[in-house]
Amino acid sequence: MSSEPTRGGLAGALREWRTRRRVSQLELAMRAGTTQRHVSFIESGRSIPGRSMIIRLGESLEVPIRERNELLLAAGFAPVYPRTSLDDPRLEPIRTALERILHGHLPYPAVVVDRHGDLVSANAAFRALTAGAAPHLLVPPVSVPRVLLHPQGLAPRIINRDEWAWHIIDRVQAESVRNPDDRLRRLARELTDLAPPRPRDSPHHLGFAVPLRLRAADPADDRELTLITTLTHFGTAVDVTVAELRLEAFLPADQTTSALLAETLKR
Repeated sequence: MSSEPTRGGLAGALREWRTRRRVSQLELAMRAGTTQRHVSFIESGRSIPGRSMIIRLGESLEVPIRERNELLLAAGFAPVYPRTSLDDPRLEPIRTALERILHGHLPYPAVVVDRHGDLVSANAAFRALTAGAAPHLLVPPVSVPRVLLHPQGLAPRIINRDEWAWHIIDRVQAESVRNPDDRLRRLARELTDLAPPRPRDSPHHLGFAVPLRLRAADPADDRELTLITTLTHFGTAVDVTVAELRLEAFLPADQTTSALLAETLKR
């Protein structure tokens, strides 16, 4: 069942997404299998495309499926991408897969977060890593970026805090620009207020990634953890909830870190 089309809404939204992605009308038309003339008519409000064309245009612009639903609504169509609660029985295979992946990363920390960076699930190694954080930071919804950069979280233990904090902030800001979201923008401002001045250079890069250099939780232990992070998501998800999940793993960059993480988990 469709609602009343809103030409201006669809036209403006499509034009905004195309501009944000820096894609010309001709390039978008070629990606979506249509003509530049048709794209121009859609963006000017002179034509309302069918549902399949809207989906193709959204896919071609890499519009998140949550926002593809909004494009469909703006054109008078019902959303086609469901948004299922993560505790719904139908997502049991997804939950099981995620827990297996989290467990498989042990003794290395790993978390599953939503699109705002809020914690969905974590393995025992991540809980051990954040054990010294203030209790109020660990009350759901737990913001993983906030726990990492807050002065009552892991921030006092981060040796390269000036460098790594801005790596996190830049990532949040880039996501808020690529996929506009008020909560992400507010989080980026909050993290910016917590961060030291941006460094002029980054001398501790591993050549391919910004490491997280962390002091051991035990003050008597002078060893340092050097971690690199990886992000994984469900690339073919057609459910909004599943598509917005991210797995972030903290992997050791050297043998000292690997041994220290293994020891920490055994305690």
